[in-house]
Amino acid sequence: MNEKYKTLFDSFTFQNGINLKNRLVMAPMTNFSSNEDGTVTDAEAEYYARRSKGVSMVVTACTYVTRSGKGFHGEFGADTDEMIPSLRKLASAIKAEGAKAVLQIFHGGRECPPELVPNGDIVSASDVQSERNSAKAPRALTGEEVEEIIAAFGETTRRAIEAGFDGVEIHGANGYLIQQFFSPHSNRREDKWGGSLEKRMAFPLAVVDEVKRVTAMHAKEPFIVGYRFSPEEPEEPGITMADTLELIETLAEKDLDYLHVSLNDFWSTPRRGVDDDRSRMEIIHERVGGKVPVIGVGSLYSADDVIQAFETGVPLLALGRELIIDPDWVEKVETGRENEIETKLDTGAQARLVVPDPLWQAIVNTPGWFPGVQ
Repeated sequence: MNEKYKTLFDSFTFQNGINLKNRLVMAPMTNFSSNEDGTVTDAEAEYYARRSKGVSMVVTACTYVTRSGKGFHGEFGADTDEMIPSLRKLASAIKAEGAKAVLQIFHGGRECPPELVPNGDIVSASDVQSERNSAKAPRALTGEEVEEIIAAFGETTRRAIEAGFDGVEIHGANGYLIQQFFSPHSNRREDKWGGSLEKRMAFPLAVVDEVKRVTAMHAKEPFIVGYRFSPEEPEEPGITMADTLELIETLAEKDLDYLHVSLNDFWSTPRRGVDDDRSRMEIIHERVGGKVPVIGVGSLYSADDVIQAFETGVPLLALGRELIIDPDWVEKVETGRENEIETKLDTGAQARLVVPDPLWQAIVNTPGWFPGVQ
């Protein structure tokens, strides 16, 4: 191994005692490849297994906690106990290769395609239409329904434990339901779930509390609970960097194992809300990194990209698209072959890369999403 990259292979221990063999994580990425009934396909399990050998932890694509929360075609489900064998298949495929398996749990809210949810009943914090899709405006959830969805996050956590996962990641990012409650764009409520910044935090924090409660009740051994968030929104009004710093300071008191930032570019800088020209990652890590580990991510492809990001002090780094492009990235760095890393997608290598057909079609038909796809 090149001495320059050695620190990437230092082990890391969460506050709950779970040890990671290195600092490299597979980021959660939607793959559109599950069965119609929400069960995991063989192709999906093989795709994860192919990428689980080098990294220390794999965060899966998001899974819906209720049928009203299914956000993608080909998304796998965790909304009923009948899904536990399917979930076990996925956890086993990842763990067999030596990585910790973390299930990302989610509700799509107003971003759900109407054809994927019962009766096309799209729901959110308020009846404000998304600027990100062309779907109809959602229906505002009743107070009782809000409580039911919080409970559903807990029930899905129990299923993750029973299926053999090592943890869950609460998906509070990318404009989905948890973020919709925190955002002043999508949350115009006047009850206890909306209004002030503190009240807009109530739903995300209630989900965290319920997931932690269920974990304490059902997990027989240490179980990872992480939280993913997007630092800002482009919408007006929308989440600002200042809002997010308030949120993560509160989350840092919740005894979480990590916070995972959702960014397309690790080095992106704040849009509004703070007078600071450093990257969002550096600002976030400085604010809460002493209390809770932060996972960084965003367009990191080469070994030099990753070590440069690691030198900011962020303890864990997630690779997303790069692990699709080169599933052997970690092993190549570990064995001193970082010059062999592929950083552009070989569009003739679907079989070699073990990528399910729905995901492959999405990649090759979306120019600019992956390096090498014109």
